[in-house]
Amino acid sequence: MEAFFYSRMNSLAGPLILGASAKGLILLEFDRGKLPPVPTPAAIWELSDAKLAPYRHQLEEFFAGERREFDFPLDLRGTDFQLQCWRALLKIPYGETRTYADIARAVKRPQAFRAVGMANNRNPVAIVVPCHRVIASDGTLCGYGGGLEVKRKLLELEGALSASLVH
Repeated sequence: MEAFFYSRMNSLAGPLILGASAKGLILLEFDRGKLPPVPTPAAIWELSDAKLAPYRHQLEEFFAGERREFDFPLDLRGTDFQLQCWRALLKIPYGETRTYADIARAVKRPQAFRAVGMANNRNPVAIVVPCHRVIASDGTLCGYGGGLEVKRKLLELEGALSASLVH
């Protein structure tokens, strides 16, 4: 039986739950009080603050404004299209935003902006895979698993919140 390790932490974005496999960070979600399903059928979640400490440390630095990039390994699991979208998100520089249409063009599917939105919605590693940096084509904030107020806080932290993004 494969074990996945998890830990919880408080942050500027609210309570978070982190999960890791032997390969890297596999989960970073807004903690809603229960563990998400395990990533593979014959697996269990095992609490381990020690195994998640390196990830928590870099996230704490990020929330303190001391880190702009994460250098720990990721274990992203999804469809080919989701993985393409998440890799495109990882290329959005700190402090910048892109639109869903920009991401659709980046994955060579220019009409697939709604599908990009769904891939963002399924992003298993919030904040690190920065779906908070994706905004609507009209420049407004939209759709975020942690809520628009959290998205606003993250963009403010990164200095990416312009006057056009206030509402």
